[in-house]
Amino acid sequence: MGIEKQKRISNRVKEKDFNTDYQCTWCPGCGNFGIMIALKKALTELGLKPENILLVYGIGCSGNAVNFIKTYAWHSLHGRTLPTAVGAKLANKDLTVIVMAGDGDGYGEGMGHFIHGVRGNADITYITHNNKLYSLTTGQSAPTSDKGTKTKSTPDGLIEVAANPMSLALSAGGSFVSRGFSGNAEHLKELFKKAILHQGFSLVDVFQPCVTFNHTNTFKYYFDRLYNLDEKTDYDKSDLQAAFRESLLWGDKIPYGLFYQDRRPSYGDHLPQLKGQALVKRKMLVRKIEKLMKEFA
Repeated sequence: MGIEKQKRISNRVKEKDFNTDYQCTWCPGCGNFGIMIALKKALTELGLKPENILLVYGIGCSGNAVNFIKTYAWHSLHGRTLPTAVGAKLANKDLTVIVMAGDGDGYGEGMGHFIHGVRGNADITYITHNNKLYSLTTGQSAPTSDKGTKTKSTPDGLIEVAANPMSLALSAGGSFVSRGFSGNAEHLKELFKKAILHQGFSLVDVFQPCVTFNHTNTFKYYFDRLYNLDEKTDYDKSDLQAAFRESLLWGDKIPYGLFYQDRRPSYGDHLPQLKGQALVKRKMLVRKIEKLMKEFA
């Protein structure tokens, strides 16, 4: 664990500190509930105070959590969560910055930001709610939908193959690449804790069954197929080739857990101007720009 993160940890935080007065509007049984429960427990056990956390939300069902988790929050534009989060982290390195996005939001409109966010290795945690559909807009196919999936936007079956967030992140140089399942909140909580404590860009792609529109990738579908990489004693999480092999598996057996972790300096660690006090806490210098204005007049 990094020194800066150790400084922000307290044991006085309670789970109820992250509750709000808003009533959840997700469908009964939605996989988002498991993600929210796991995240609140993870933040509590890490002792991270709500006022020291920024959650950046995308558009979609996952974005509605802006009303249900009490921290600083920013509801971003569709697909634009990551540049917002990276900018916030650079401006205030003392914040724990976490992104909540959907698979359509994050891997569709936001795919370019995703790849470059992974490459840059900024010290943020990226949680994607992956239900393999655009569910808030009533179940259209998403980048993660499997080839042949029939939806109202693809009535004859999806032509494209599904995007693979695990292999994409690994090939882009991800330093923390993981997959969770909202049907196992205890494991997901521990995965969130590892991701938040990791110094760099942490991806946690979460299988989040949509009980209303996705009747294929259900809780039972995943319970019947998932196996936990974290329980494999012979699996080396620093072995990139092994991580790639696991990332390509899909079918009767599907891996989840921490695929790969590489402890290396984050984006901010390379910037000497960020050493010392956070930028937002420094005295603002007012510079006279008259000479510059005349030069370009």
